[in-house]
Amino acid sequence: MSNPLLQTWSTPFDIPPFDQILPEHFRPAFDNGMQEQRAEVLAIAASAEPPTFANTVEALERSGRTLHRVSRVFFNLTGSNTSDELEAIELEVAPVLTRHGNEIYLNQDLFARVRQLAEAEAGLGLNPEQSRLLQRFHRIFVRSGAALDEASRQRMTEITERLSVLGTKFGQNVLADEKSYALVLQGEADLQGLPASLVAAAAQAATDRDLPGKHVITLSRSSIVPFLQFSSRRDLRETAFKAWIARGENAGATDNRALIAEMVALRAERAKLLGFPTFAHFRLDDSMAKTPEAAMNLLNSVWQPAQARALREAEALQALIGAEGGNFELEPWDWRYYAEQRRKAEFDLDDAEIKPYLQLDRMIEAAFDTARRLFGVSFAERRDLPVYHPDVRVWDVTGRDGRHVGLFLGDYFARSSKHSGAWMSAFRGQQKLEGEIRPIIVNVMNFSKASGGEPTLLSFDDGRTLFHEFGHALHGLLSDVTYPTLAGTSVSRDFVEFPSQLYEHWLEQPEVLRQFALHHRTGEPMPEALLQKLMAARTFNQGFSTVEYVSSAMVDLEFHLLADANGVDATEFERETLKRMGMPRAITMRHRPTHFTHIFSGGYSAAYYSYLWSEVLDADGFNAFEEAGNIFDPETAKRLYSFVYSAGDLRDPEDAYEAFRGRQALPDALLRQRGLVEITAAGAA
Repeated sequence: MSNPLLQTWSTPFDIPPFDQILPEHFRPAFDNGMQEQRAEVLAIAASAEPPTFANTVEALERSGRTLHRVSRVFFNLTGSNTSDELEAIELEVAPVLTRHGNEIYLNQDLFARVRQLAEAEAGLGLNPEQSRLLQRFHRIFVRSGAALDEASRQRMTEITERLSVLGTKFGQNVLADEKSYALVLQGEADLQGLPASLVAAAAQAATDRDLPGKHVITLSRSSIVPFLQFSSRRDLRETAFKAWIARGENAGATDNRALIAEMVALRAERAKLLGFPTFAHFRLDDSMAKTPEAAMNLLNSVWQPAQARALREAEALQALIGAEGGNFELEPWDWRYYAEQRRKAEFDLDDAEIKPYLQLDRMIEAAFDTARRLFGVSFAERRDLPVYHPDVRVWDVTGRDGRHVGLFLGDYFARSSKHSGAWMSAFRGQQKLEGEIRPIIVNVMNFSKASGGEPTLLSFDDGRTLFHEFGHALHGLLSDVTYPTLAGTSVSRDFVEFPSQLYEHWLEQPEVLRQFALHHRTGEPMPEALLQKLMAARTFNQGFSTVEYVSSAMVDLEFHLLADANGVDATEFERETLKRMGMPRAITMRHRPTHFTHIFSGGYSAAYYSYLWSEVLDADGFNAFEEAGNIFDPETAKRLYSFVYSAGDLRDPEDAYEAFRGRQALPDALLRQRGLVEITAAGAA
């Protein structure tokens, strides 16, 4: 049987032939790809020629072409359209792929060649991009353990292989808990308070689960958050909320607590082998923050004003409960509901009034048009290309000169085969090393799909998520570098969120909303009075939002600051840490440890703080456009393109930001953006 993963693709733009790829194709393709790269790498390491940039560093960059292609297809599918077969393969290949990587980066002959080049870098006549790549490779080898003695290298291999298995299993457990849960609403009484759009989405979710005529709330954020926001049934809110926060903590086969204990301990041991006191010190040594103390200082500077504001918000919500005759204390499952009531009262703003103007297709158009006005790129939908699910859409992206820039895939709707959350990934990255290779980028969301052919309507937070992930997509699409290791989003974790968070700002601009926030039935623009109310309420409930996020980032850092993490109890550790911080009782972490996939099965371990670090940059960075008097100022956009969106990892993040902005970021812009300045001032008085 021929294997399409090992053949030359004849598809337009070399998009993967999804319609031909079957689960059974992956393991042979992985094995073939590893064998191919192993031979390439061993040839580099055993070369009798003195090491040069071309025969060592560039040769490493060229190696593993098949393996990279297979891996990108496979891991994109396991995230967005998985199955029992794919999950079984994922668990099987995780340690095998890690072992393969260790064979490369712990190879002593190969490391000796890279180290020799790194030590002689000044005399090699390299251009800046080549120097950057050499430095990156040398750092990868050292951080992988290549400079350790043989016994330590062997232990590093055991640790990294085990961590790959644990991380894979952690994510699969969370997905299993999400897939298995359904809150079935039994009748009109269970639908009290729910807007029509959520009722329709719940009906579609029930149909998808073979429960026609019913309504189902799932643990997808796009389902459960609006339910908690609008349902007047406090008992059902409590049931749904407790299920939501208990993912990965339900005992049995999908319980993640033992996995967390082992992962944290193994990460700490790995850091010590490499000479760092904790995993957090190891991780942040290769970041903008440099040290966990710097990251924690930023989090603490925001925590105090956010906590003070959240406590004031809680008092206001408790007063609302009392005013309507409630004889109970505000609980986490009450917060979103009463915050929505308060927003209606204080701003005369109803989320159900906003949603009809935020149609998914028009928000996609808004994101595209913003990119066109900033960077000159255009998007033409293609309906003739293979996709991995019928809901996936594809656009051909072209530049000002009409040349092909890349393909953009949008996968917007929640389904049981998809992990929760939203992310950007690539089926192919940009490079020029082996010709003009253009990227294939995908945005994955989890919006609730409307039923009956009705248009999908978004909340404003959904729209912000769409813009955020599209900012990541542009970072991948506009990449214009030579070497794949330096391309696109391959930058430090606390800089990678800057382009995406910056892009969110354009959604909040009246100029954009007036053009694209059109009623899905009448086509009329959002009334000016409603738009102004929406703008006025932008910092509403920011105490809650900031506490919810910062607490997660602080717990992440505290886990990874443990020098001796053996036997840590994740639930107790969370409780003690939050108690010490003074966590408001009616707020829970945005991501509790047992379902915190960012840090236990993703790339944000000890680095969840990075969203806030990047927010300092994005708040200050958007001010550059405001100072220019034009949110699409061509000169500012040109610098943003040159030094950020197209530049990959060509320079240190601090240098990249300064080249764009003309100076380093001013941190007070963050507090102003979140509406926390007045509390800071009051607290300092």
